[in-house]
Amino acid sequence: MIQAITLGGGCFWCTEAVFEQVQGVQAVESGYCNGHFPDPSYEQVCTGQTGHAEVVRVSFDDAEISLRDILAIFFATHDPTTLNRQGHDVGTQYRSGIYVQDEAQATVAQAVLAEAQQAFGGRVVTEVAPLLDYSRAEDYHQRYFARHPHQGYCAAVIAPKVEKFRKVFAERLRRG
Repeated sequence: MIQAITLGGGCFWCTEAVFEQVQGVQAVESGYCNGHFPDPSYEQVCTGQTGHAEVVRVSFDDAEISLRDILAIFFATHDPTTLNRQGHDVGTQYRSGIYVQDEAQATVAQAVLAEAQQAFGGRVVTEVAPLLDYSRAEDYHQRYFARHPHQGYCAAVIAPKVEKFRKVFAERLRRG
């Protein structure tokens, strides 16, 4: 069955680039959620005034990969211990979050979060919250790394994250 989970792990270009590599993931879409401004633009989100997080909606086949495994990849490919920041990207839009669609997802997310808290010495700041007010990001943000791998930010920040994923989760790489 196809499920979807929405994840905020800093810049959505980074998170999207990782999950596009994962076997069992059917689609990844960059967007915004959990703010208080309807259908925001990137420029509006970047002001920090809308309350939105940059996120990716990960659609996956749970017969090929579990939500637990999706979340393990999520925690391994960003820093869940820095509040409202990933590297040089700073602001509430870069917060770490797992945005769930139902109670079953919330239960799994809370269990994996508890494991991450233990692994990171209780320093994890990732929020688990119901998905609210999701909107798709502008077209130019979709598949950004795939379209611009040599752009400065992509080469310096995203490529190392993708390479780390490929090494640590080699068994989860998309085949073919």
